[in-house]
Amino acid sequence: MKQATSSEVFMHVIREWEWPFTGRKAEMALFGEALQDPGARAFSIHGPTGVGRTRMAEECRGVMERAGMRTSQIVGRSDLSMIPFGAAGHLLHRLAAFDGSLPAYTVAARLISELEGHTLHIVVDDVHLLDAPSAMLLRQLMDAGAVFLVLTVRSDAEVSDAVAALLRTDAVYRVDLKEFSHDAAENLLRGTLGGAMERRTMQELMDISHGNALFLRELVLGAIAEGRLTSDGEVWELNLGPKATPALIELVRARVEEGGLGGKRILDLLALCGPVPLTDAEAEGPSATIVTLEKARLVKTHLDGRRTVVELSHPLFGEVLQLDIAPEYRSEILLRQAQRTERFGMRRTADPLKVAQWRLEATGTADTDLLVRAASLAHASHEYSQVIALLSGIALADRTTLGRTLLGSALMEVGEFDEAETVLREAQERAESEDEALAALQVRTYSLFMDGQVDLALRVTREATAAMGSSRARELLVLNEATMLAVAGEPARANRLFDTLTDDVTQAAESGAWLRGRPMKAAALAVQGRTDAALRVVDDAYRIHLSLSDREGTPHQASELISAVLAYSDAGRFAEAADAGAQGVRELMDTDIWFLQLWLLFHMGRGEWLAGHPVTARRLYGEAAAQARRVNHGKVMRLALSGLAASAAVCGDLHAATAAVRESMTYPYVGYLSGEERLGEAWVNVVAGNHSEALRVLNEAVISARDTGHLTSEGMLLTDIARLGDARAVAGRLSEIARDSDGLLAPARAGLAAGLAESDSVALAECADAFEGLGADLLTAEAHIAAADAWQKAGRDREGTGATMRGRAALTRCEGARTPLVSLAAGAPTARLTPRERQIASLAVKGLSSKEIADRLMFSVRTIHNSLQAIYKKVGVTNRKQLAEHLGRYLTLAEGDQVRAEGELTAKHPVSRRFRPFPRYSR
Repeated sequence: MKQATSSEVFMHVIREWEWPFTGRKAEMALFGEALQDPGARAFSIHGPTGVGRTRMAEECRGVMERAGMRTSQIVGRSDLSMIPFGAAGHLLHRLAAFDGSLPAYTVAARLISELEGHTLHIVVDDVHLLDAPSAMLLRQLMDAGAVFLVLTVRSDAEVSDAVAALLRTDAVYRVDLKEFSHDAAENLLRGTLGGAMERRTMQELMDISHGNALFLRELVLGAIAEGRLTSDGEVWELNLGPKATPALIELVRARVEEGGLGGKRILDLLALCGPVPLTDAEAEGPSATIVTLEKARLVKTHLDGRRTVVELSHPLFGEVLQLDIAPEYRSEILLRQAQRTERFGMRRTADPLKVAQWRLEATGTADTDLLVRAASLAHASHEYSQVIALLSGIALADRTTLGRTLLGSALMEVGEFDEAETVLREAQERAESEDEALAALQVRTYSLFMDGQVDLALRVTREATAAMGSSRARELLVLNEATMLAVAGEPARANRLFDTLTDDVTQAAESGAWLRGRPMKAAALAVQGRTDAALRVVDDAYRIHLSLSDREGTPHQASELISAVLAYSDAGRFAEAADAGAQGVRELMDTDIWFLQLWLLFHMGRGEWLAGHPVTARRLYGEAAAQARRVNHGKVMRLALSGLAASAAVCGDLHAATAAVRESMTYPYVGYLSGEERLGEAWVNVVAGNHSEALRVLNEAVISARDTGHLTSEGMLLTDIARLGDARAVAGRLSEIARDSDGLLAPARAGLAAGLAESDSVALAECADAFEGLGADLLTAEAHIAAADAWQKAGRDREGTGATMRGRAALTRCEGARTPLVSLAAGAPTARLTPRERQIASLAVKGLSSKEIADRLMFSVRTIHNSLQAIYKKVGVTNRKQLAEHLGRYLTLAEGDQVRAEGELTAKHPVSRRFRPFPRYSR
């Protein structure tokens, strides 16, 4: 017997399982009003095919049944529409000597008598297909108050007079269902698949389905069945794009057939060539045919500038229509449309690109100059897959330096670094002028840098700087080096180089290269704490970006938004960081610029982590890692996986956190945001109860950040040390960082450390207010909770209670985050324990003997015995058994998870058995 695979089992489950009903809250609220209205007799649900009319009607029936109402169902069918009472026949079986020739009012009277004063609630699906007697019967029953109807109607269907009479009365509540919004569709899929959708995947599904529930369901099922929609455990990601399933193909084919055979030539043209001028469509068929197709909602027309354009009304129509076009006929259509466009002189900007694509698809080749011109247009629009397709149609011997540079750039942008290096090295070697060589060199070194070959990229740049004599060349190569150093762990050196270059784009050697360097300059400033200067650079460059966006060689303006997210986050302006990130996502959604997308997602995740939103941060870090994994971009992976691990750990998912740390360690250190690549490792140890190891990791991370000049990263890591109980060791250094940093986040961090070090309730309360003003929700909660603890220890219970309540209120915005300071809230029995006592208690509850605890923490057995006695007294127990019973439910992790985490981490980073106290930091 053939064994079912796990994917087949999963497919069966999600096909058979009723998908969650979501996104219709307002519509269901209106249904509730209709049920409560004594004058209401029906609730009609209108909408196009696949929008979810039947699904909502089922939900309505469930509501009525749960309320104890008597229900039944009628389904309209085209094959019964000419048979009297064909649809409602099953309701009439109880009537003695029922005769289908009886008038509807007679049948209604008999049925009302049978109901004996009770109201029957009937769901009528596809009421537009009812036979006339059934419709008239329902109207008679409705007028008599004997029934309450839930009706579904296809919005573009023609209805008979009898059905119209049923619908057009003041006693009917009406709702028109629309396609799902992006957010509603995403919530539906998250609820169905049990995980977040990667943003590009979600956008692709929305682009094809337009939010139609049926189309969306079939696309997802088809993609899972073919292994194109998969999850890495964090996010679901689509490879190769969504495709229609057989069921969806048949549904669309039936819809297309409604337009008749007369419109086939027009539909085929639109399927292959997309939106075309009305005059071109009329060349394939008369105007009357186009009107017929528009009435059938197969095509739509709209103005594009001064001309009328025709296009298919849904992208799925094009996909299905193309399946039925013979290859020879396909080529004929494409060439006819190319010739039409050429006859009019290809006056529109995009016309050369369209004509090149049509000719290439029809014949496999096109004029070389046309292909290069089209590739330049596609490159300027950041459509890099198109660039590769177009330039691949040129024979190797016919490729120019410009063509090679464009091709190498596009290959780099889609993550094909090895092939890009081959093409770009050849372009540089074959360049016939310094300008051509510089253009190829800049793209080549950037590609090497993005591939993680930083040393080689810098060496190639420096060799070229020595070889090229012009001042223009030297300026561009210095800019090239500064751009790389900014995000390779040397921000101070990068800024020294940037300071030798002009800040005026009109004085720059090349505007595109100047713009490419601005976000890197902003990043180098931001990580050194100069966030105000960084944001000025970003604002100025973004404005210039927009004014030059149509110029060849201009990078995408979203690169500035990445640095904006970084600078806003490190300044503590979290709402502005989120807004900049959301804007970047919108601007990048329809492009192939994968590296901007994944770096933007990473920085957005980092911003949410700093704001204390670990669930949102985990999703964003996961999306960044998924995209990077797909294009084999290891440069961001260690940072993204570290952030993901920290977020998962704080959410209590130690298994996922440990797996992320383990994977992160397989990627190289990159230098950017130095020290933060250890964040996940530290928080896994925190949540596993290994506080001394967490402090050791953070100690090393702080040194790395400080040695490389990443002031804001150092501040983040030092704050974590303070939160773990060693505030006195770091308070002085955090105060120094606050003096050297822009924004309000660094001073608030310094205040938190000072307040924790002195157990100063007033200072902690002031810090909490400062964090709350920034939107740093988890730090707000922790500061309030620490203040409450300090008040209570001082015997000021009233102030302590108030601070506790404020801390709990802030925690509701922290997405379930769990940290050592949070454990002080809610009167937990661990609240009175010191960090060291909590660690010893945790190990004791897990069953370790005093000797085992002493060996692990490098203390004497007597010290552990004394500590346990102090713990018993504070918690109010007398032995280990009582301690386990009392504290067990407060432990964050399962013992198995902790043991597994410790083993996996130790295998990668063996822990020294010698205790190394955390040093005091000062200048």
